[in-house]
Amino acid sequence: MNLNRLTHAGNQCENCPAHNIPNLKKLGINMDKVDQVIALAGNPNTGKSTVFNNLTGLKQHTGNWPGKTVTRAEGTFEYNTKRFKIVDLPGTYSLLSTSTDEEIARDFILFGQPDVTVIVADSTRLERNLNLTLQVLEITDRAILCLNLMDEAARHRISIDTKQLSKELGIPVIEAEARQKKGMNELLQSIDEIISGRYKCKPFRMNKLSPQIEHSLKQLEVLIKKEFPNMPNSRWVALRLLEGDQKIIDSIRSGEIGLIHSYNQNDLSNNIYEKNTV
Repeated sequence: MNLNRLTHAGNQCENCPAHNIPNLKKLGINMDKVDQVIALAGNPNTGKSTVFNNLTGLKQHTGNWPGKTVTRAEGTFEYNTKRFKIVDLPGTYSLLSTSTDEEIARDFILFGQPDVTVIVADSTRLERNLNLTLQVLEITDRAILCLNLMDEAARHRISIDTKQLSKELGIPVIEAEARQKKGMNELLQSIDEIISGRYKCKPFRMNKLSPQIEHSLKQLEVLIKKEFPNMPNSRWVALRLLEGDQKIIDSIRSGEIGLIHSYNQNDLSNNIYEKNTV
């Protein structure tokens, strides 16, 4: 049994999983015999499903998200002796929770804390796709931007400086043509580098807030942390409250948000013990 892995999900070492096993269970994800979990996000019609199929092959299955009629696709693959589960999130244009699809994608990234979130973008419509990318980076420190349809971009004479984009966003940016399976090896390598700690993401965050908003934000954060000490991203939740996100407001009032954040150390210990003794 590896005692070094019996740490709080928010305080794990670089090489340990970042995901939250109890919350993943509540979100309907079975993590038996899996080392890492990857979230696959993106706008509709970006080729996200093609990337998913390339990585998982026939090792995939579908079902519904708990309490929802939305289909959930998940699969497994191996890379560098690690066993991965990848969850294909519903295609969304944002994470503001104005629809069921957006709510599912947001909750999985925020509460499930996947080890890496891969954002698949349409290279021919990059400006529109970056809206979701920036919202994902407000929630997680571990992300990769997969620029798909690079062949279509070239056909439309669109040139993208991926190195500069990576520098600006603070995350790896991978060029891909998923239909031709191009860029998949580079994507897998980037996933492995983030998980191993060889690549440390420094995601771009929107910090240019007015002094008045920043003051209110900090006050809210203090109250949220006091009421829900295990909240993984209290600043993001505080920002949603200031923006009037009704679902977050309702979950705060009812205390429901505390339930999904609740952390059962015994459950985590048992899961890790079982995994290390198989």
